[in-house]
Amino acid sequence: MLKGIFYKNSPFLLILTGIIFVGILFLVPTGYEDAKIYEDAERVKAEVISVDNSAVKSSGLIKSGEQSCVVIVKKGIFKGREIEAVNFLSGSLEQDKIFEAGDSCLVTISYEGENITSCIMSDHYRLDKEALLLILFFALLIAFAGKNGFLAILSFVITIMTLWKILVPAYLNGVNPVWLGMGITLLLTCIIIFFVYGFDIKTLCGVLGSFLGIFTTCIMGIIFTDLFKIHGAVMSNSETLLYSGYQNLNLTSVFMSSIFIGASGAMMDLAVDITSAVNEVVEKKPEIKWREAARSGMNVGRAAMGTMTTTLLLAYSGSYIALLMVFMAQGTPIDHILNYKYVSAEILDTITGSFGLVTVAPFTAAVSGILLTKKKAKG
Repeated sequence: MLKGIFYKNSPFLLILTGIIFVGILFLVPTGYEDAKIYEDAERVKAEVISVDNSAVKSSGLIKSGEQSCVVIVKKGIFKGREIEAVNFLSGSLEQDKIFEAGDSCLVTISYEGENITSCIMSDHYRLDKEALLLILFFALLIAFAGKNGFLAILSFVITIMTLWKILVPAYLNGVNPVWLGMGITLLLTCIIIFFVYGFDIKTLCGVLGSFLGIFTTCIMGIIFTDLFKIHGAVMSNSETLLYSGYQNLNLTSVFMSSIFIGASGAMMDLAVDITSAVNEVVEKKPEIKWREAARSGMNVGRAAMGTMTTTLLLAYSGSYIALLMVFMAQGTPIDHILNYKYVSAEILDTITGSFGLVTVAPFTAAVSGILLTKKKAKG
């Protein structure tokens, strides 16, 4: 019976493999768990009972000063206690938040023994809503795709944990971002496509096709980052990282790695689409020659490339809508807009990612045509 359940490409075996991966990643320490600033401090949920805005200074939309609130702690060692908390305002609409009575908030309580020394209001409490959104997403995946949906969830979790547990700490420790990024991206590509196809020659086809596109994007990104004279500080919050004691980091290399990491998902998607299309053709027409099978894959690739390139463009530019509105409102000339460093960085992201997509299609089609027709012939 066990042999029937755990045959080579059994979903149960794939799910078990994924759970083992998640368990291993969960146990991997980052080395940054015990931050000094959070010693003798507790971060817990609290509810705002009353607010005092007398120290808040308003200047149009901008508010500065501080907001005093009385909160009741909902969790932790001080559960049930009413304490006074402070919400500091810096005059930034992006970062500031205003609380009202009845709001749930996340507070950082500093203490000595049983005495509370300070209570700072970090932000509105959103973890329960985020968990609800994630549960709804996972439930929809499983309801729609069954076991494959569960495998997609495992891929999702493994990707997040790999980036957080391995990639980010290694970057902070000064490991070469380009080489490490390539290694992590290849590992995730193998895992994700393995969950799609299992132990099958199709997995090899998809991985090889994806990796050629990722490698192409990496090379193009390195070359044109240097030609564009773009510094890695163009990334959001990168200067804050330098000022936090990490002046030795090579932010430009981190930026280079972010280019191919960001585009790798679209490349995997295209490689899997082409591999599946070629496999379907070979299954329906076993006598087909590899060139004809590869040509069918290329036809699928051509149709998908247009939408994939647009997908990259929308993914990268979606967060810059406000900036585009500023340019439009100020009447900034197009040549000025295209020459700005941060705009050039987005252009570099989009175009080099598209280069990778263009190379994924023919290579995946050729590899799939050769390997899958040979597999069928041997069968």
